[in-house]
Amino acid sequence: MVLVTGSSSGIGAAVARRFAASGATVVINSVTSVEAGETLAAELPAASYQQADVSDADQAKRLVEAVVDLHGRLDVLVNNAGTTQVIAHRDLEAAGPEVWRRIFDVNVFGTWQVTVAAVPHLRASGHGQVINVSSIAGERPTGSSIPYACSKAAVSHMTRLLANTLGPDIRVNAVAPGLVDTPWTADWGAVREMVRTQAPLRRTASPEDVAELIVGLARSAYVTGEVVLVDGGLHLR
Repeated sequence: MVLVTGSSSGIGAAVARRFAASGATVVINSVTSVEAGETLAAELPAASYQQADVSDADQAKRLVEAVVDLHGRLDVLVNNAGTTQVIAHRDLEAAGPEVWRRIFDVNVFGTWQVTVAAVPHLRASGHGQVINVSSIAGERPTGSSIPYACSKAAVSHMTRLLANTLGPDIRVNAVAPGLVDTPWTADWGAVREMVRTQAPLRRTASPEDVAELIVGLARSAYVTGEVVLVDGGLHLR
C-alpha cells in the first residue's frame, strides 16, 4: 500500500504509475487538479484518489487516516508534494518572509506532518518506509529560488535524521532530482539548454527517470538515510 502526495501530474503521477505497474495499491493525492488525480486513479489497476493539503496539519493527518481506513495498512509513503516560486538568487528583496513561509509550509512542514501521521502505520506494516522528493537545489547552491533551495536542504537533512531515528523499523531515503521535464518546468528553456550542454548524460530527466529510482529505493532493503542525486551527472561539472 503506497501513498504518493502531490501525484496528479509530473513526478508524482509517474511514481504512482510505476508502483501500480509493480502490483502495488496506490493512493493518489493533490490539493488542486482534483479531476486529473481522479482520472489517473481510474486509469490504474488498483488506485484511489484523496484530496488534501499537506501543509495543513489536520488535513495531513486525515489523509493518512483515510488511506488506512480504506486499505487497512500503509507500507510506503512518498512525500512528493511541493511548491516553489522562481526568484533570481540576487533579488533578495523579492524573497520576502511570505515567500519563505508558503514554500516551507508545503515542502518542509507538509513533509513532516504527513510523515509523523504515517509513522505508526509504517511501523506496524513490518517493512515501512518513507521516500522524500528533495532536489539538487538542496545539495548544491542552485535552484529556482533561495527559499526553495533551503526548503529542499531541510528535506534532505530531515531524511537523514529520520532514518537515524526510525530504524530499524522504518527506512527513510530521498531522491534529489535536477531539472525534470514536467508542466512545472515547461518554460525553463534556458536552464534546460544548460543541462543538455553541460551534464555528462546530455539530457534533462523525465518523470519516469525519477520514478524508477524511487521504486528501486523501495525495493532496496539495506539502504536508509541516503539522498540520491538524479541529475544526469550535472553535479560533476
